Amino acid sequence: MNAVQEISVALPWFFPVLVFGLGACVGSFLNVCIYRMPKGESFITPRSHCGCGQLIAWHDNIPVLSWLLLRGKARCCGRPFSIRYPLIELFTALLFLACWKLFPPDKAVAGMVLGVLLIGATFIDLDHMIIPDAFTIGGAVLGVVLSLALPALHGRVHEIWMIASMRSGLDAVLGLFVGSGLVLWIALVAEAVLKKEAMGFGDVKFLGAIGAFVGWKGAVFSIFGGAMLGCVWFVLALLWQKIAGRPAPVGPKVETPEGQPAEIGFGAHVSFGPMLAAGSLLYFLWLHRWVDHYFASLSALF
Repeated sequence: MNAVQEISVALPWFFPVLVFGLGACVGSFLNVCIYRMPKGESFITPRSHCGCGQLIAWHDNIPVLSWLLLRGKARCCGRPFSIRYPLIELFTALLFLACWKLFPPDKAVAGMVLGVLLIGATFIDLDHMIIPDAFTIGGAVLGVVLSLALPALHGRVHEIWMIASMRSGLDAVLGLFVGSGLVLWIALVAEAVLKKEAMGFGDVKFLGAIGAFVGWKGAVFSIFGGAMLGCVWFVLALLWQKIAGRPAPVGPKVETPEGQPAEIGFGAHVSFGPMLAAGSLLYFLWLHRWVDHYFASLSALF
């Protein structure tokens, strides 16, 4: 930590630039995972290639920059590349930078890992309405391990490291069970009332993984804050569809209860993972102080 502080003082630009570049590279890797994992393909091999089969040269695969230089088209055949690729790279880079600027290094690293899980799960859920176990079960295990190794993730500082580690690990386990249990009960009650499946089990596991990183308070906020964000997103997409006569370009993926594509509307199935991810990210980066204070105020009443 002392070495990090000395470098930060001598070269204040060094770590922000390094972290931003690392985030962009991780975002590029996430693009591969988002595309290949639902297909059961390896995200290690083969190398990135164009739709025509031509391998993409390293200098055409620089995050964000290559897409801009090539104007969003493949050098080999001129096929267009989706703008989503550089946007995911840029968003991941900005998220890494935000974690570095807002938190001490150990919590920042944990936040970067959380961001990777959230981004990967979000876009796979948007595309396929599934969240792979690598992001849910794997994320839950990783959240507990990082909580033990980096107690600052749950605010356990100014304590003997061993004690802080154990308390942080307990915070992670509590967040895991409260998060997954809360979503499970909401899903069961909603299913009993509506007489149909209201929420996938992937969302249950996903919020458990989120809870391991942000604790039980963050998990509770993620589901209710995410639901509020989702309602706004749903209503705006519905209004766009009614006014423009076509689906919103950034609207949620919608399916019928039978799994067939459908227009957005009440009774349709919508991905909930992105909303959970948005709620947890808001809590982790900015809203944790106010949310924690709110829960502390409630506890004082009893």
